[in-house]
This record gives sequence, structure tokens and C-alpha cells, in this order.
Amino acid sequence: MQITVKPLNYEAKLEDRNLSDIELLVIHCTELPDLVMAREYGEQIHYSSGTGNSGHFYIDRDGSVYQWVKPEKVAHHVKGHNQQSIGIELVNYGRYPNWHHSAHQVPTESYADVLISSLIQLINHLHQQIPTLKHIAGHEDLDQGLMVATDNPNLQVRRKIDPGPFFPWEQVMKNIPLINIGSNAKNYE
Repeated sequence: MQITVKPLNYEAKLEDRNLSDIELLVIHCTELPDLVMAREYGEQIHYSSGTGNSGHFYIDRDGSVYQWVKPEKVAHHVKGHNQQSIGIELVNYGRYPNWHHSAHQVPTESYADVLISSLIQLINHLHQQIPTLKHIAGHEDLDQGLMVATDNPNLQVRRKIDPGPFFPWEQVMKNIPLINIGSNAKNYE
């Protein structure tokens, strides 16, 4: 499998971990128009440690796979689950640019077959490299928090809904060895 390694400028500042600590893979969508904008966001510093928010791997619409953070580092991609997980970001509009507007909570972009094929290959590759990797979940399963809608302070919307309703869970699950913790994810610790 071809993976283009392009470390984020702060990768060395991220916390180290043993590969044997990793048991969860989290699927995200970027909720941005393209990989360039995702990279710009990933490079932004959000923490006093000099680090930001990013997944470990990114898959573009054409199926190209990129590693921005090596698995031996703890990336900030899902609240409460970073220490034991790897984040894979799929380039997809999601709710962009109105992420938290109450009238824009249903994504409209499906995932390209070539992107899903690359995702399946990457998951199987990671499972070979990291035998302790045994669970998979969507970001939406792990972060079920609500926030005030940007258009109406009397309404709340989900913080995270990715990878969203167009993600082909059935297709992915029948081609990988991991167990989907799905709606039971809130009990996963």
C-alpha cells in the first residue's frame, strides 16, 4: 500500500505511546472542501504544547493516502479517546461551511468508491502492523456532545456527525477484521 508521509510541523511535540496501546480506529470526515484546507487546519496550533487537532491518516477523494502523524504519537482527533486510537480522516464536505447551523445538519456528499477501497486497504494494513487494533467507530459514536446552533441560541445540534449517513459501514465491515463498537461506543473506555 502506498502511503505518502507528510508529518505535521508539530508531530515531534505530540505525546509518545507504544503501538500496543492502540486498540481503536476512529473514522472521521474532514468536513472541508479539500485536502489543502484540511492540512491548513491541521497545522493550526490549539494547545499550549504547541500542537493542534489532526488525524493520523488522511484519504483524499482520489484514494491517495497520507500519513500526517505516525501511529506512535498521540494525535488530537477525538475527545477522550486519543491515547488508545488512530484517527483516519476522509476528505468530504460533511456540513461545510455551516457545521453547526440547525438547517444544515445532513451532509450531501457520498464517499467515492476509490476512497473507500483505499480506506479498507489502510485498515487492513494497520491491523497487520498493530495486532492490538481491534475496534472501529465513527467520530459521531464517540463524541455525542451537543452545542448551541449558530443560527438559533434556543436550539442545539450535534458537535460531530462524521463520518455521517453516507459512510458505507456495511461494505467496510465485511472487508476488515475489526469489530464495530458503533452505538455502544459511549461505553467504550
